[in-house]
Amino acid sequence: MNFDLSDDQKLFVKTAADFAKRSSPVSRHRRLRDEPRGFEPAVYKEMGELGFFGIPFSEASGGFGGRLIDAALVVEKLATTLTPEPYIPSVLAGRAIERAGTAAQIERYLAPMIAGETVLAVAALEARSRFAPAWVETRAEPTAGGIALTGEKTWVMAGHGAGAWVVSAREHGRAGDGDGISLFIVDSDTPGVTVTPIKTMDGRGAAMIAFAGTKVDDSARLGEPGAGVPILEDLATTGCALACAEGLGVIDTALWMTVDYLKTREQFGVKIGTFQALAHRAVDMFVEVELCRSMSILASLAIDELSGDERKAAVSAAMAQLAMGGRLVVRQAIQLFGGIGITDEADIGLYFKRLECLTRIFGDEDTHVCRYASLPGFAATGAEKSARSAHREPTPA
Repeated sequence: MNFDLSDDQKLFVKTAADFAKRSSPVSRHRRLRDEPRGFEPAVYKEMGELGFFGIPFSEASGGFGGRLIDAALVVEKLATTLTPEPYIPSVLAGRAIERAGTAAQIERYLAPMIAGETVLAVAALEARSRFAPAWVETRAEPTAGGIALTGEKTWVMAGHGAGAWVVSAREHGRAGDGDGISLFIVDSDTPGVTVTPIKTMDGRGAAMIAFAGTKVDDSARLGEPGAGVPILEDLATTGCALACAEGLGVIDTALWMTVDYLKTREQFGVKIGTFQALAHRAVDMFVEVELCRSMSILASLAIDELSGDERKAAVSAAMAQLAMGGRLVVRQAIQLFGGIGITDEADIGLYFKRLECLTRIFGDEDTHVCRYASLPGFAATGAEKSARSAHREPTPA
């Protein structure tokens, strides 16, 4: 397989790397984590002007007609400085709109997002869903002149700063049923919506969003009635692939920060990087980073080139590798930095926290290991028994 980047991809990577260093150093993330919004609209707009948001969308929708791997390369570079602007939430919501939206919806919501003028988010998770797209208890009921939404969505990434959300709601059936779930685009200023901003452990912004008979008209419907689950599954797998790309940027940066520290920190009059035991640990970190890189590339390619169980397997394997191997990298980094590594003043801790969030946003390690083990063609009786004994059945997604 040829892993060389095309000329366009090299341009994407260079542009993203230059932007991250110039407009979004780590010090900026450190400052913004204490502010309510957690990101800056002006910088988000600059990302739109540079074309970052348009990369994975078709030219007919106003994008560049690239593939997900192209967007993943950009996400990886943005992650090197912990750029806090909500790239992944906006791209996922935009993907749903491009896939199922009308021309009017694409013009109203997707085009401004691609230009960096508005933030979009996906409101799909619920308190008891545990990453299962079909577990939707929020109800959508017909009312005079439209549809009334009632329910609560949890941990909506960037939901506090979004201009609109892609919301899943059930029109018939019970939570867990694979049909009866529809999608709606809801403007954030719609009456009857309560948004409670929250912070994740890495200082990023999210929201709990409650709908209390929130009325939307028929033009808010996204796609066909009751046909939301395939789109939600696509967003879940695509989100995983992008999270793997961001996680790769995080752990790769953590690795080289640690190597630089080993080369400069002195103990007993010598650089600690000359201690063989520490050098071996740095090598172990490098191996895990490269494993994550290979799996991340496979996951991003799988989104465009594979389908069904093959795509799920590639994505879940990549997420499991990031959760296990990536966590080893950042934990080793903290240890090799020593006491200063656990202080808030050390940047390495910021990368540690971001990785912890990335390995949970679209399903944790248990979720993806169990899903991989449950796929056809994988004999994992022991893994499935362990999942059942822990009361964690493989999660459909």
